[in-house]
Amino acid sequence: MQEMDFKVDNKVWVLVADGEKALFFENTGTRKTPVFQVVREMEQDNPPTREQGTDAPGRMNDTGPNQKSAMEPTDWHRLAEERFAKDAADLLYKYANQNRYKQIVLCAAPRVLGELRKELHAIVTDRVIGEVPKTLTNHPVDQIERILSAG
Repeated sequence: MQEMDFKVDNKVWVLVADGEKALFFENTGTRKTPVFQVVREMEQDNPPTREQGTDAPGRMNDTGPNQKSAMEPTDWHRLAEERFAKDAADLLYKYANQNRYKQIVLCAAPRVLGELRKELHAIVTDRVIGEVPKTLTNHPVDQIERILSAG
């Protein structure tokens, strides 16, 4: 396991997210024996694109006579992930303005982490003490605690 260059001390928040679910935790324990309490849970129904879009990809006229090119189909699943990342970032901004947390660790699937990073407001970015590019949303809380205190 790679060493983490941050410590999840008491009162540090942890966001664990993928493109459909986000868990906001606060460590009510210590660095060595963390106890993650759920502060908030967000969920979104985000089925695969094949279940969301039914239209065939569009076609576009080319410069030559009777020539058409197919357009890339819309990735509805990815768009929903991006929207979800924005919603999570907005909530982090709201909580930061309410001084609900001073430090936070972001744990998310790499692509979701990238989307989240783009959406974060400066007040939130200043409070991020670490990032973990892993999908941990389906792990039990005690495993998440163990993974994040391993550093």
